[in-house]
Amino acid sequence: MAKLKSVTRSNKLGPEERAAAIARLKEKELDILVVGGGIVGTGSALDAVTRGLSTGLLEARDWASGTSSRSSKLVHGGIRYLEQLDFRLVREALIERGLLLQRIAPHLVKPVRFLYPLQKRVFERFYIGAGMMLYDIFSYSGGRPPGVPHHRHLSKRQVMRAIPSLSKDALVGGLTYYDAQVDDARYVASLARTASFYGAHVASRVKVEGFVKVGERVVGVKAHDLQTDEHFEIRAKQVVNATGVWTDDTQRMVGERGTFKVRASKGIHLVVPRDRIQSAMGMIFRTEKSVLFVIPWGRHWLIGTTDTDWNLDKAHPAATAADIDYLLEHVNAVLAIPLTREDVEGVFAGLRPLLAGESDQTSKLSREHLVAHTVPGLVVIAGGKWTTYRVMAKDAIDAAADAMDGRVPPSTTKDIPLLGAEGYQAAWNKRGKIARAFGVHKVRIEHLLNRYGTMTDELLDLIRETPELGDPLPGADDYLAAEVVYAASHEGALHLDDVLARRTRISIEAWDRGVSAAPVAARLMAGVLGWDADREALEVERYLQRVAAERASQEQPDDESADRVRLAAPDIVAVD
Repeated sequence: MAKLKSVTRSNKLGPEERAAAIARLKEKELDILVVGGGIVGTGSALDAVTRGLSTGLLEARDWASGTSSRSSKLVHGGIRYLEQLDFRLVREALIERGLLLQRIAPHLVKPVRFLYPLQKRVFERFYIGAGMMLYDIFSYSGGRPPGVPHHRHLSKRQVMRAIPSLSKDALVGGLTYYDAQVDDARYVASLARTASFYGAHVASRVKVEGFVKVGERVVGVKAHDLQTDEHFEIRAKQVVNATGVWTDDTQRMVGERGTFKVRASKGIHLVVPRDRIQSAMGMIFRTEKSVLFVIPWGRHWLIGTTDTDWNLDKAHPAATAADIDYLLEHVNAVLAIPLTREDVEGVFAGLRPLLAGESDQTSKLSREHLVAHTVPGLVVIAGGKWTTYRVMAKDAIDAAADAMDGRVPPSTTKDIPLLGAEGYQAAWNKRGKIARAFGVHKVRIEHLLNRYGTMTDELLDLIRETPELGDPLPGADDYLAAEVVYAASHEGALHLDDVLARRTRISIEAWDRGVSAAPVAARLMAGVLGWDADREALEVERYLQRVAAERASQEQPDDESADRVRLAAPDIVAVD
C-alpha cells in the first residue's frame, strides 16, 4: 500500500483530492476538526491550517449549500446598524470589507454604489449624511484606505438623471455611498480550496452523525461518507462546531444543552433582468421592518430581503407567494413603472443564524457572534454576519488553541489571499492581450478573471485543449462549458446541483432556472466524475425535480405549504 502524504496540499479540489483527504482524516489524530462548510467553517479551517495546526474540514452537503450561498451577496458594514448604535460591529465589518476588497479576494469582491433616497429636505439629509460620514470614518480606521469612494450628496435632479426608473414622487434628493458585493458561494468554494492548498484535509458530502467522547471530553466525531456510504471515526484534539442554523441540532448530538440558542430568520431575494430598472447604481430603502436593497448583479438586479422567523426544513427554505408579493409591493412603491411576477427570473431563500434573545422579531436579534467551549474539546461559534467571517474564524480557533498544549501561533489570515487573488490586478490590466492570445472575446476574459482570478489560465488551457469547452451553456450565455468541467475537476463539485446552483448561479439567473443547461452540464461532469448513463440521467432528473418544486412552492400562500411542496423533490444524496 502506498504511503499517504503527510498533507493533501493541492490547488485542486477534485475527486482524487477528496479521497486522499478522507484517507488522511481516518489515519491520524488532528489538532483541529471543523464541522460545517459554510463561510465560517471554511474560514476556520484556513485560519487553523495557516497557524501550523493539522486541520480537517467536513461538510454534509456542498460547500456553502446553506446560508452562505443565499445571502444578499454584499460585503458591507451594515449601515442600518449605525442607527442601532452598534458602532463596534460596523467598524469591524468595514475593516474586513477593506481587507477583502484589496488584499484577500480582489477578484471576487467588488465595490458597488448605492443610493439612499431622501424624503424630507433638511433633517433627514443631515441625519443620514452624518451617519454616512461616520461610516466613511470607520472605514479608514483599520490602518489602510477603504478601497471605495466616500459618500456624496445628490439633488433630486442628479438622482433622476442617474436613476430614470424612480418615481418622481419617491424622493426629494439622495445620498450615495459605496459598499461591496461578492458571489458568496464561489467565495466559500475558493476558501475551502485555499485551505486545502495550505494542507487542510477537506471533504464535502461527509456528515457528522455523532461525537466521540472520553468521559465528558469530545475527542472526535462519527462520520458518514454519503458518497460511498462508509462510516468511520475522526479523532481531533479540538472540534469546532460551525454549523450555522444547525448549531442547536449539532449540540444535541453531544448530549449537552447549548449555552446559547440560534434562531433561523428567512430572507428571500428576487432576480430580475437589468433592463427592467434603469439605474446607474444600486438602491437602499427603509421598510417598516428592515431595509430593502436593489443590488446590481451582472445582467440582473437582486431585490431583497425579507426577515421572518423560520421553524421548518433548514436545508431547503422555501419562498412563498406572499414573500414575493411583499418585495414587489415595496420596490414598486418607488418605481415609475412597476415590476410584475412575469419580470422575476429567479427567487432564492436563505436562513440567517441569529443569536436568540428576548425580542420576538428576528430583525431585532443580534448579528454579533459568540464563541463558547460548551464541553471540553468542543468549541461552538454562532451568530455573526457574512462580512465578518474571518474575525469569527479567528475567534473560534483562538478558543480552540487556548485549550491545547503548547503555544499556537496567532492568526495570519488577514495577510493570506485566496487562490487566484495574487497577480489579479496585473492579469486584469493585460486582459486584452490574453483575449487575443487565446482567440476569446475580451468580455469572456473579464468574466473569467472576476470569477477565477489568476486561475483563469487553467480554464483557458482546457479550452485550448478542447475548443468546444469555450462554448456557452444552453440558456445561460454568461457561463462556458469549461466552467462545468473545472468545477468538477478543481472546485469540489460532486453533483449537478453543485454546479448549476453554486459554482455558477444559473439556477437563479436563467429564465428556465437551468433546465436547458442541465443535460449538457451533466454530460460534461460525467466525463470528469466517471458517471455512467444511468447516473447522468438521475442527476438531471433530480435537478429538474428541484426546479419544479421550487417554482411550485413559490405559488403557495404560507411557509407550511411552501415547505411541504419544496420537500417533494428528493435530494440527489439523502442527508437526513
